[in-house]
Amino acid sequence: MEREHNFIPERTKWKRQLYRIIFKSDTKLGKLFDILLLLLILISTFIVMMESVQIFDAKLHNLFVILEIIITAFFTIEYTLRIITLRNKKEYIFSFFGIIDFLAILPFYLSLFIPITKYFLIIRMLRMLRIFRILNLMDFMNDGYFIVRALKNSSRKIYIFLLFLMIFSVIIGSMMFMVEGHREGFESIPQSVYWAVVTVTTVGYGDVSPGTPLGKFLSVLLMLAGYSIIAVPTGIVTAEMRNKRQEIGKMCDRCGNGDIDDDSRFCKICGEKVV
Repeated sequence: MEREHNFIPERTKWKRQLYRIIFKSDTKLGKLFDILLLLLILISTFIVMMESVQIFDAKLHNLFVILEIIITAFFTIEYTLRIITLRNKKEYIFSFFGIIDFLAILPFYLSLFIPITKYFLIIRMLRMLRIFRILNLMDFMNDGYFIVRALKNSSRKIYIFLLFLMIFSVIIGSMMFMVEGHREGFESIPQSVYWAVVTVTTVGYGDVSPGTPLGKFLSVLLMLAGYSIIAVPTGIVTAEMRNKRQEIGKMCDRCGNGDIDDDSRFCKICGEKVV
């Protein structure tokens, strides 16, 4: 994921000043811009939620449309200015937040050609991801990258565990189908497997429950097994994270650079002080 402090502003003075306002938050105008952006994101999210409520949408539909036009126009101008103020435009356009910025305005323009707009609601909700940028949380997401790397390295063990869990659920579900004798909720093996999955994951919707003594006994065993089964992937990932942390050593908290010498005091990429 491209970090925004790696983007290079244009050489023109007004573009550099605009870049500082849009991408940075170390000036009054930059902070004001971030606050305005945050308010618009929250308003846009609120509008999307209220549009899904038929009572409010029927009464305030025109107001919602007007507000969405204004917000989309602001986001469109902002997206354009972000591209204009950068020299490495391609890096921004195809970066994570560049794509999010584009998706934030895409639903409105699609709705001009496609009348059915309710399917675009979820795309508009992606604007909430931009809060990470506004609050400068991306510089503190290294733990997230660390967890992703641990999950990736332990993926083979997790796949094997999930395969075992699927087979286990099918076997238990088939047994419950035979034990319960076509009772309600156990009319077929797929329905019984559904009950087994809900039970072994300790979700317990309560919509299906066994009635025979043997069925209840199997349920108890399955529920007890569910607690131990849940602990398995947690232990796998935790062990991988512990091993990975020992291998990595120093890491920059700002840009996530792990290529840091033992005697280095500053990151060679972003200049952040490392402990």
